[in-house]
Amino acid sequence: MPTPSSLPSRSTVRKNQGQQKKKTTRKPRRKKKGVFLQFIGRLVVTFMVIGVLATLWLFLTPSGNSMRYLMADTLITTQHRHWAKYIIGQAELDKRVAAYQAQFDAMGTEEDTHTINLPTGEEEEGTEEEKPLIEIEEVSGTSYHGYVLTVNDPTKIRLGVPAKIGKGEKVSSMVARTGAVAGVNGGGFADPNWKGNGFKPIGVVISQGKLYYNGIGANDATQIVGIDKKGKMIAGKYTLTELSELGIQEAVTFQPRIIVNGKGQIKSQKEGWGIAPRTAMGQREDGAILFVIIDGRQPGYSIGASLYDVQQIMLDHGAVIAANLDGGSSTVLVTEGGEIANKPSSEYGERYLPTAFLVFEDPDQVEIPNIWEGLRPQDIDAGKK
Repeated sequence: MPTPSSLPSRSTVRKNQGQQKKKTTRKPRRKKKGVFLQFIGRLVVTFMVIGVLATLWLFLTPSGNSMRYLMADTLITTQHRHWAKYIIGQAELDKRVAAYQAQFDAMGTEEDTHTINLPTGEEEEGTEEEKPLIEIEEVSGTSYHGYVLTVNDPTKIRLGVPAKIGKGEKVSSMVARTGAVAGVNGGGFADPNWKGNGFKPIGVVISQGKLYYNGIGANDATQIVGIDKKGKMIAGKYTLTELSELGIQEAVTFQPRIIVNGKGQIKSQKEGWGIAPRTAMGQREDGAILFVIIDGRQPGYSIGASLYDVQQIMLDHGAVIAANLDGGSSTVLVTEGGEIANKPSSEYGERYLPTAFLVFEDPDQVEIPNIWEGLRPQDIDAGKK
Protein backbone atom coordinates (compact mmCIF):
# COMPACT_ATOMS: atom_id res chain seq x y z
CA MET A 1 0.00 0.00 0.00
CA PRO A 2 1.50 3.33 -1.04
CA THR A 3 2.32 5.81 1.61
CA PRO A 4 0.94 9.33 1.44
CA SER A 5 4.35 10.62 0.53
CA SER A 6 4.51 8.38 -2.51
CA LEU A 7 1.12 9.50 -3.87
CA PRO A 8 1.14 12.31 -6.43
CA SER A 9 -0.07 15.65 -5.18
CA ARG A 10 -3.16 17.29 -6.58
CA SER A 11 -1.04 19.94 -8.26
CA THR A 12 1.05 17.28 -9.94
CA VAL A 13 -2.04 15.49 -11.18
CA ARG A 14 -3.48 18.72 -12.55
CA LYS A 15 -0.17 19.51 -14.22
CA ASN A 16 -0.03 16.12 -15.87
CA GLN A 17 -3.63 16.43 -16.98
CA GLY A 18 -2.92 19.86 -18.43
CA GLN A 19 0.07 18.50 -20.35
CA GLN A 20 -2.08 15.69 -21.69
CA LYS A 21 -4.72 18.18 -22.76
CA LYS A 22 -2.08 20.31 -24.47
CA LYS A 23 -0.77 17.25 -26.24
CA THR A 24 -4.23 16.25 -27.43
CA THR A 25 -5.07 19.80 -28.65
CA ARG A 26 -1.82 20.24 -30.61
CA LYS A 27 -2.30 17.22 -32.83
CA PRO A 28 -5.57 18.42 -34.50
CA ARG A 29 -4.04 21.84 -35.19
CA ARG A 30 -1.12 20.27 -37.00
CA LYS A 31 -3.50 18.03 -38.89
CA LYS A 32 -5.72 20.97 -39.91
CA LYS A 33 -2.68 22.93 -41.02
CA GLY A 34 -1.53 19.99 -43.13
CA VAL A 35 -4.94 19.64 -44.74
CA PHE A 36 -5.03 23.37 -45.50
CA LEU A 37 -1.59 23.28 -47.13
CA GLN A 38 -2.64 20.27 -49.20
CA PHE A 39 -5.72 22.20 -50.35
CA ILE A 40 -3.64 25.23 -51.35
CA GLY A 41 -1.17 22.99 -53.17
CA ARG A 42 -3.92 21.26 -55.11
CA LEU A 43 -5.50 24.63 -55.92
CA VAL A 44 -2.19 25.96 -57.28
CA VAL A 45 -1.68 22.83 -59.37
CA THR A 46 -5.25 23.07 -60.70
CA PHE A 47 -4.75 26.69 -61.75
CA MET A 48 -1.45 25.82 -63.38
CA VAL A 49 -3.08 23.03 -65.36
CA ILE A 50 -5.95 25.31 -66.38
CA GLY A 51 -3.42 27.98 -67.38
CA VAL A 52 -1.44 25.54 -69.51
CA LEU A 53 -4.61 24.21 -71.18
CA ALA A 54 -5.89 27.74 -71.78
CA THR A 55 -2.56 28.76 -73.33
CA LEU A 56 -2.56 25.70 -75.58
CA TRP A 57 -6.15 26.49 -76.61
CA LEU A 58 -5.37 30.16 -77.32
CA PHE A 59 -2.32 29.43 -79.45
CA LEU A 60 -3.02 26.05 -81.04
CA THR A 61 -6.72 26.06 -81.96
CA PRO A 62 -8.69 28.13 -84.49
CA SER A 63 -11.24 29.23 -81.89
CA GLY A 64 -8.45 30.14 -79.48
CA ASN A 65 -6.67 32.21 -82.12
CA SER A 66 -9.92 34.08 -82.84
CA MET A 67 -10.31 34.86 -79.14
CA ARG A 68 -6.67 35.94 -78.87
CA TYR A 69 -7.02 38.42 -81.72
CA LEU A 70 -10.32 39.68 -80.33
CA MET A 71 -8.55 40.36 -77.03
CA ALA A 72 -5.73 42.13 -78.87
CA ASP A 73 -8.16 44.22 -80.95
CA THR A 74 -10.00 45.23 -77.80
CA LEU A 75 -6.74 46.40 -76.21
CA ILE A 76 -5.83 48.32 -79.37
CA THR A 77 -8.88 50.55 -78.83
CA THR A 78 -7.83 51.42 -75.27
CA GLN A 79 -5.09 53.46 -73.65
CA HIS A 80 -3.23 50.18 -73.05
CA ARG A 81 -2.63 49.36 -76.72
CA HIS A 82 0.94 48.26 -76.00
CA TRP A 83 -0.37 45.36 -73.88
CA ALA A 84 -1.62 43.69 -77.06
CA LYS A 85 1.98 42.77 -77.91
CA TYR A 86 1.96 40.27 -75.03
CA ILE A 87 -0.94 38.48 -76.71
CA ILE A 88 0.03 38.57 -80.39
CA GLY A 89 3.58 39.96 -80.41
CA GLN A 90 4.87 43.43 -81.38
CA ALA A 91 5.31 42.59 -85.06
CA GLU A 92 1.78 41.23 -85.35
CA LEU A 93 0.43 44.24 -83.42
CA ASP A 94 2.08 46.69 -85.83
CA LYS A 95 0.85 44.64 -88.78
CA ARG A 96 -2.71 44.56 -87.44
CA VAL A 97 -2.88 48.30 -86.76
CA ALA A 98 -1.56 49.03 -90.26
CA ALA A 99 -4.06 46.60 -91.79
CA TYR A 100 -6.96 48.26 -89.98
CA GLN A 101 -5.80 51.69 -91.12
CA ALA A 102 -5.63 50.52 -94.74
CA GLN A 103 -9.05 48.93 -94.41
CA PHE A 104 -10.54 52.09 -92.89
CA ASP A 105 -9.07 54.21 -95.69
CA ALA A 106 -10.60 51.91 -98.30
CA MET A 107 -13.98 52.04 -96.56
CA GLY A 108 -14.05 55.81 -97.01
CA THR A 109 -13.44 56.00 -100.76
CA GLU A 110 -16.62 54.59 -102.35
CA GLU A 111 -18.77 57.41 -103.73
CA ASP A 112 -21.79 58.07 -101.58
CA THR A 113 -24.95 58.47 -103.67
CA HIS A 114 -27.63 58.34 -100.99
CA THR A 115 -30.44 60.89 -101.05
CA ILE A 116 -32.76 62.02 -98.28
CA ASN A 117 -36.39 63.08 -98.33
CA LEU A 118 -36.85 65.77 -95.73
CA PRO A 119 -40.36 67.00 -94.84
CA THR A 120 -41.14 70.15 -96.86
CA GLY A 121 -43.65 71.58 -94.45
CA GLU A 122 -46.28 71.59 -97.20
CA GLU A 123 -47.82 68.19 -96.39
CA GLU A 124 -51.56 68.12 -95.89
CA GLU A 125 -52.62 68.57 -92.29
CA GLY A 126 -53.33 65.28 -90.55
CA THR A 127 -51.58 63.10 -93.15
CA GLU A 128 -48.78 62.21 -90.76
CA GLU A 129 -48.35 62.53 -87.03
CA GLU A 130 -45.74 65.14 -86.17
CA LYS A 131 -42.61 63.53 -84.76
CA PRO A 132 -40.72 64.88 -81.74
CA LEU A 133 -37.35 66.46 -82.42
CA ILE A 134 -35.51 63.69 -80.57
CA GLU A 135 -36.29 60.12 -79.52
CA ILE A 136 -34.18 57.89 -77.26
CA GLU A 137 -34.34 54.09 -77.36
CA GLU A 138 -32.39 51.55 -75.32
CA VAL A 139 -30.59 48.77 -77.22
CA SER A 140 -28.76 45.69 -75.99
CA GLY A 141 -26.94 42.63 -77.26
CA THR A 142 -24.83 39.75 -76.00
CA SER A 143 -22.04 41.94 -74.64
CA TYR A 144 -23.44 45.46 -74.69
CA HIS A 145 -26.08 47.89 -73.52
CA GLY A 146 -26.61 51.36 -74.93
CA TYR A 147 -28.88 53.84 -76.65
CA VAL A 148 -30.02 55.07 -80.04
CA LEU A 149 -30.69 58.81 -80.22
CA THR A 150 -32.84 59.72 -83.22
CA VAL A 151 -32.88 63.36 -84.35
CA ASN A 152 -35.83 63.63 -86.73
CA ASP A 153 -34.76 66.99 -88.17
CA PRO A 154 -31.05 66.92 -89.17
CA THR A 155 -30.96 70.69 -89.75
CA LYS A 156 -31.28 71.18 -85.98
CA ILE A 157 -27.78 69.83 -85.31
CA ARG A 158 -24.76 72.02 -84.67
CA LEU A 159 -21.19 71.19 -83.70
CA GLY A 160 -20.35 72.47 -80.24
CA VAL A 161 -16.83 73.44 -79.17
CA PRO A 162 -15.26 74.43 -75.82
CA ALA A 163 -15.97 77.80 -74.26
CA LYS A 164 -12.42 78.51 -73.05
CA ILE A 165 -9.00 78.42 -74.65
CA GLY A 166 -6.59 75.71 -73.49
CA LYS A 167 -8.95 72.99 -72.35
CA GLY A 168 -11.76 70.88 -73.73
CA GLU A 169 -15.23 70.89 -72.23
CA LYS A 170 -17.54 68.17 -70.96
CA VAL A 171 -20.51 67.51 -73.25
CA SER A 172 -22.85 67.93 -70.28
CA SER A 173 -21.41 71.40 -69.78
CA MET A 174 -21.80 72.26 -73.49
CA VAL A 175 -25.45 71.15 -73.44
CA ALA A 176 -26.28 73.10 -70.28
CA ARG A 177 -24.35 76.20 -71.39
CA THR A 178 -25.88 76.44 -74.87
CA GLY A 179 -29.41 75.29 -74.02
CA ALA A 180 -29.23 72.23 -76.29
CA VAL A 181 -31.82 69.48 -75.92
CA ALA A 182 -29.25 66.71 -76.43
CA GLY A 183 -25.56 66.16 -77.07
CA VAL A 184 -23.21 63.38 -78.16
CA ASN A 185 -19.40 63.33 -78.19
CA GLY A 186 -17.82 64.07 -81.57
CA GLY A 187 -14.34 63.76 -83.04
CA GLY A 188 -11.00 62.62 -81.68
CA PHE A 189 -8.21 64.66 -80.15
CA ALA A 190 -4.52 64.50 -79.37
CA ASP A 191 -4.24 62.60 -76.11
CA PRO A 192 -0.59 62.14 -75.02
CA ASN A 193 -0.30 59.29 -72.51
CA TRP A 194 -4.10 59.38 -72.33
CA LYS A 195 -3.89 62.46 -70.15
CA GLY A 196 -4.75 65.07 -72.79
CA ASN A 197 -6.62 68.25 -72.01
CA GLY A 198 -9.15 67.69 -74.82
CA PHE A 199 -8.32 70.94 -76.60
CA LYS A 200 -6.34 69.82 -79.66
CA PRO A 201 -8.61 68.09 -82.21
CA ILE A 202 -7.41 65.55 -84.75
CA GLY A 203 -7.90 66.61 -88.38
CA VAL A 204 -10.50 69.30 -88.98
CA VAL A 205 -13.40 70.93 -87.18
CA ILE A 206 -16.15 72.64 -89.17
CA SER A 207 -19.02 74.45 -87.46
CA GLN A 208 -21.82 76.50 -89.06
CA GLY A 209 -20.14 76.12 -92.44
CA LYS A 210 -16.83 77.61 -91.27
CA LEU A 211 -13.46 75.93 -90.83
CA TYR A 212 -12.73 76.30 -87.13
CA TYR A 213 -9.65 74.12 -86.94
CA ASN A 214 -7.33 72.74 -89.62
CA GLY A 215 -4.79 70.11 -88.66
CA ILE A 216 -4.16 68.81 -92.20
CA GLY A 217 -2.42 70.15 -95.29
CA ALA A 218 -4.24 72.23 -97.89
CA ASN A 219 -4.33 69.37 -100.40
CA ASP A 220 -4.60 66.47 -97.95
CA ALA A 221 -7.72 64.36 -97.53
CA THR A 222 -9.18 63.32 -94.19
CA GLN A 223 -11.95 61.01 -93.04
CA ILE A 224 -14.81 63.20 -91.87
CA VAL A 225 -18.23 62.70 -90.29
CA GLY A 226 -20.74 65.51 -90.61
CA ILE A 227 -23.77 67.14 -92.21
CA ASP A 228 -24.21 69.52 -95.14
CA LYS A 229 -26.33 72.68 -95.22
CA LYS A 230 -29.43 70.74 -96.31
CA GLY A 231 -29.15 68.18 -93.54
CA LYS A 232 -27.62 65.37 -95.58
CA MET A 233 -24.98 63.35 -93.75
CA ILE A 234 -21.50 63.38 -95.27
CA ALA A 235 -18.95 60.72 -94.30
CA GLY A 236 -15.84 59.48 -96.05
CA LYS A 237 -12.45 60.68 -97.22
CA TYR A 238 -12.43 64.23 -98.63
CA THR A 239 -10.16 67.22 -99.14
CA LEU A 240 -11.12 70.64 -97.81
CA THR A 241 -11.91 71.76 -101.37
CA GLU A 242 -14.25 68.81 -101.86
CA LEU A 243 -15.95 69.50 -98.54
CA SER A 244 -16.51 73.12 -99.54
CA GLU A 245 -18.05 72.00 -102.84
CA LEU A 246 -20.32 69.61 -100.94
CA GLY A 247 -21.59 72.49 -98.80
CA ILE A 248 -20.46 70.95 -95.52
CA GLN A 249 -22.07 72.57 -92.47
CA GLU A 250 -20.86 70.65 -89.41
CA ALA A 251 -18.02 68.09 -89.39
CA VAL A 252 -15.22 66.42 -87.46
CA THR A 253 -12.46 64.04 -88.45
CA PHE A 254 -12.98 60.39 -87.52
CA GLN A 255 -13.22 56.93 -89.05
CA PRO A 256 -14.21 54.49 -90.37
CA ARG A 257 -17.36 54.88 -92.43
CA ILE A 258 -19.23 51.64 -91.74
CA ILE A 259 -22.27 51.95 -94.04
CA VAL A 260 -22.39 53.51 -97.51
CA ASN A 261 -25.29 53.44 -99.96
CA GLY A 262 -27.19 51.18 -97.59
CA LYS A 263 -24.44 48.51 -97.49
CA GLY A 264 -22.47 47.46 -94.44
CA GLN A 265 -18.72 47.71 -94.96
CA ILE A 266 -17.70 45.36 -92.13
CA LYS A 267 -18.30 41.77 -93.22
CA SER A 268 -18.08 39.92 -89.88
CA GLN A 269 -17.21 40.13 -86.19
CA LYS A 270 -13.60 39.26 -87.11
CA GLU A 271 -13.30 42.70 -88.70
CA GLY A 272 -15.11 44.42 -85.83
CA TRP A 273 -12.01 45.95 -84.19
CA GLY A 274 -12.52 44.47 -80.73
CA ILE A 275 -15.08 45.16 -78.01
CA ALA A 276 -15.29 48.68 -76.59
CA PRO A 277 -17.59 51.60 -75.74
CA ARG A 278 -18.76 53.08 -79.04
CA THR A 279 -20.30 56.20 -80.53
CA ALA A 280 -21.45 56.35 -84.15
CA MET A 281 -23.58 58.54 -86.40
CA GLY A 282 -25.87 57.49 -89.25
CA GLN A 283 -28.80 58.69 -91.36
CA ARG A 284 -32.04 57.19 -92.67
CA GLU A 285 -33.60 57.94 -96.06
CA ASP A 286 -36.14 60.25 -94.40
CA GLY A 287 -33.25 62.42 -93.20
CA ALA A 288 -33.38 61.45 -89.52
CA ILE A 289 -29.94 61.31 -87.91
CA LEU A 290 -29.14 58.29 -85.74
CA PHE A 291 -26.57 58.36 -82.96
CA VAL A 292 -25.62 54.98 -81.45
CA ILE A 293 -24.09 55.21 -77.97
CA ILE A 294 -22.79 51.94 -76.47
CA ASP A 295 -21.43 51.67 -72.93
CA GLY A 296 -18.53 49.36 -72.17
CA ARG A 297 -15.73 48.14 -69.87
CA GLN A 298 -18.27 47.52 -67.10
CA PRO A 299 -18.70 43.77 -66.42
CA GLY A 300 -22.18 42.88 -65.29
CA TYR A 301 -23.64 45.86 -67.13
CA SER A 302 -22.00 46.31 -70.52
CA ILE A 303 -18.64 45.06 -71.83
CA GLY A 304 -18.93 46.94 -75.12
CA ALA A 305 -19.63 46.37 -78.80
CA SER A 306 -17.62 45.75 -81.96
CA LEU A 307 -17.93 47.99 -85.00
CA TYR A 308 -19.81 45.12 -86.62
CA ASP A 309 -22.36 45.25 -83.78
CA VAL A 310 -22.76 49.01 -84.25
CA GLN A 311 -23.13 48.58 -88.00
CA GLN A 312 -25.91 46.03 -87.49
CA ILE A 313 -27.73 48.32 -85.05
CA MET A 314 -27.58 51.08 -87.66
CA LEU A 315 -28.84 48.80 -90.45
CA ASP A 316 -31.67 47.54 -88.22
CA HIS A 317 -32.72 51.17 -87.71
CA GLY A 318 -32.73 51.93 -91.42
CA ALA A 319 -29.41 53.74 -91.83
CA VAL A 320 -28.22 54.21 -95.42
CA ILE A 321 -24.96 55.82 -94.32
CA ALA A 322 -23.09 55.59 -91.00
CA ALA A 323 -19.65 56.26 -89.57
CA ASN A 324 -17.74 55.74 -86.36
CA LEU A 325 -17.08 58.61 -83.95
CA ASP A 326 -14.68 58.83 -81.02
CA GLY A 327 -15.54 56.12 -78.50
CA GLY A 328 -13.96 54.52 -75.46
CA SER A 329 -14.03 56.71 -72.38
CA SER A 330 -15.23 59.66 -74.51
CA THR A 331 -18.59 57.99 -75.28
CA VAL A 332 -21.42 59.99 -73.73
CA LEU A 333 -25.09 60.81 -74.34
CA VAL A 334 -26.42 63.95 -72.66
CA THR A 335 -30.03 65.12 -72.49
CA GLU A 336 -31.60 68.50 -71.77
CA GLY A 337 -30.16 70.36 -68.81
CA GLY A 338 -26.88 68.47 -68.96
CA GLU A 339 -28.15 65.13 -67.63
CA ILE A 340 -25.97 62.15 -68.62
CA ALA A 341 -28.15 59.32 -69.92
CA ASN A 342 -25.54 56.58 -70.29
CA LYS A 343 -22.72 55.31 -68.07
CA PRO A 344 -19.34 56.61 -69.34
CA SER A 345 -16.51 54.15 -68.78
CA SER A 346 -13.83 56.57 -67.62
CA GLU A 347 -12.84 56.01 -63.98
CA TYR A 348 -12.37 59.78 -63.72
CA GLY A 349 -15.87 60.56 -64.94
CA GLU A 350 -16.94 62.41 -68.07
CA ARG A 351 -14.02 63.52 -70.25
CA TYR A 352 -13.10 67.00 -71.48
CA LEU A 353 -13.54 66.99 -75.27
CA PRO A 354 -12.97 69.38 -78.20
CA THR A 355 -16.24 68.72 -80.06
CA ALA A 356 -19.79 67.46 -79.63
CA PHE A 357 -22.83 67.17 -81.86
CA LEU A 358 -25.56 69.25 -80.18
CA VAL A 359 -29.28 69.36 -80.98
CA PHE A 360 -31.26 72.60 -80.69
CA GLU A 361 -34.92 73.55 -81.03
CA ASP A 362 -33.77 76.78 -82.70
CA PRO A 363 -30.11 76.47 -83.75
CA ASP A 364 -30.09 79.86 -85.53
CA GLN A 365 -30.31 81.54 -82.13
CA VAL A 366 -27.21 79.79 -80.83
CA GLU A 367 -23.78 81.43 -80.91
CA ILE A 368 -20.78 79.10 -81.12
CA PRO A 369 -17.55 81.18 -81.30
CA ASN A 370 -14.38 79.76 -82.85
CA ILE A 371 -12.21 79.07 -79.82
CA TRP A 372 -9.21 78.13 -82.02
CA GLU A 373 -9.18 81.33 -84.06
CA GLY A 374 -5.63 82.64 -84.38
CA LEU A 375 -4.09 79.48 -82.90
CA ARG A 376 -1.77 77.23 -84.90
CA PRO A 377 -2.04 73.48 -84.25
CA GLN A 378 1.71 73.22 -83.63
CA ASP A 379 1.45 75.81 -80.88
CA ILE A 380 -1.25 73.98 -78.89
CA ASP A 381 0.02 71.87 -75.98
CA ALA A 382 -2.33 68.87 -75.88
CA GLY A 383 -1.11 67.76 -72.46
CA LYS A 384 -1.09 71.05 -70.56
CA LYS A 385 -3.79 71.27 -67.91
